Amino acid sequence: MLKEESKEVLLVASGDLRLSANLDCWATQEAMEQALTAAIAKQGWTVKRAHAYDPEKKHGFIDSQKMGMEVFRNINPEQPIIVAESVWQYSHHVLAGLTTHKGPVLTLANWSGMWPGLVGMLNLNGSLTKAGVKYSTLWSVNFDDQFFEEGLSEWLATGNIRHDQSHVKDFDLVKIPVQDELTGRSFAKRLRERKSIMGVFDEGCMGMYNAIVPDDLLHATGIFKERLSQSALYAAMLKVSDADAEAVLNWMLGKGMSFNWGTHPKNELTREQTLEQCKMYIASVRIADTFGCETIGIQYQQGLKDLTVASDLTEGLLNNTDRPPVYSESGEELFAGQALPHFNEVDECAGIDGYVTYKLWKELGLDGDNTLHDLRWGEHFSGEGVDDFVWVFLISGAAPASHFIDGYKGAESLRQPPMFFPFGGGTLKGVSKPGPIVWSRVFVMDNKLHCDLGVGECVYLPEEETQRRFNETNPQWPIMHAVLDGVSRDQMMARHKANHIQVVYTPDKESAYKACRIKAAALAELGIEVHFCGDVKLG
Repeated sequence: MLKEESKEVLLVASGDLRLSANLDCWATQEAMEQALTAAIAKQGWTVKRAHAYDPEKKHGFIDSQKMGMEVFRNINPEQPIIVAESVWQYSHHVLAGLTTHKGPVLTLANWSGMWPGLVGMLNLNGSLTKAGVKYSTLWSVNFDDQFFEEGLSEWLATGNIRHDQSHVKDFDLVKIPVQDELTGRSFAKRLRERKSIMGVFDEGCMGMYNAIVPDDLLHATGIFKERLSQSALYAAMLKVSDADAEAVLNWMLGKGMSFNWGTHPKNELTREQTLEQCKMYIASVRIADTFGCETIGIQYQQGLKDLTVASDLTEGLLNNTDRPPVYSESGEELFAGQALPHFNEVDECAGIDGYVTYKLWKELGLDGDNTLHDLRWGEHFSGEGVDDFVWVFLISGAAPASHFIDGYKGAESLRQPPMFFPFGGGTLKGVSKPGPIVWSRVFVMDNKLHCDLGVGECVYLPEEETQRRFNETNPQWPIMHAVLDGVSRDQMMARHKANHIQVVYTPDKESAYKACRIKAAALAELGIEVHFCGDVKLG
């Protein structure tokens, strides 16, 4: 119960570590806070900002873990507090303070593709869940809709918000066909007994505490980390010959992929930047071979961004079974005929999921190419045979070309935004092809690994609607128009414990149901607590 006598709520805003991002996003955050303050005032409460606007930095974000600790040292730990986000944020900036805050905590986000507060909030929610911090969560487009106002009223009255999670069914409480369970468990037993290595190029990307899997939980699945350094990757890039890089580029050009090259490297993608990305791709494969890694994750932010080109083209190539060949110094083709699953931003939860999915789908005779996306945004769409809430799944280039309409011919590489990528480099962009998908997310809760999974559909949207959604987000990045079966927008937001979501295709809906069931059994055998979400045909 919140204390009625004061009726004052504290507000904090976690921001980016990068000054350029905080400057670009501050006006949007300020407008969001004004709308939120007005909504809270309507309910008879006031808002006190726990940290001031900085006239020298020209923004009002908490922009480091150090600053976050200082802010929380100077606030009443019993007061209710809102973490209000209209931007991507680094969760560790506020995590330390929230772990010891005794008053009710509300994480709150805008609903926008261009200003991805909901992405930042979902990462914070996953981090708080892993840390065992009790919190409520809420989101809104304009902070004046009935859903938002009722949720805010409930939190102000009780310190808690109850969301509908009737779409979730625990695997342990349902029955699936015996053969599906045997298939999944048999696969997992062999995987765990054989053991495998996950290559980690520096942990903790962009404050994503939720993306770090404790070693003891990981080891129980049969997967072990090889801790690698981004500096080692950069050093390996310097040893790759120009001829080898040209061969990779020519392979992509031969497949029909296009590159939006210009001549001004500060603002345009250049051929030289692309060749540097090809060297990163070759170096990644060679290091994975040297250390026996069957899946790898490159951090890039922070670290490599200050040295070299973006890693996104590299990541997309690694996630595709049909990819440019890479040879060892002795001339042996490495990982021939295979993808080398890559987990973007060193999200180790996605690393477990991507590796298991790729291996399991191959065993089932399916195409196992998979990727994570940001759960970026979405809106209802009607037309072209679609009448549903359609999510924008978007990631900075790690999606494999096999996911795109026309594959490599439908793929292009555009320069990453200079604000975040000073040395340039391109993405692997495309529009995901229509078809059934299985989606999932591994996360840490109650010191255990969990996984939510379900089925859905990547749908086709008209070109003008696709372009509108690109313009509302990042037009340089690959996109998937996703409908999740039996899961509403608000159910997804209330339940999901990460900014990332894993997706993989199946040939038809029946095989999606079957593969989803088998995957659930496999993950359960690995010791992961599994939860079906939405409409999954269980038998």
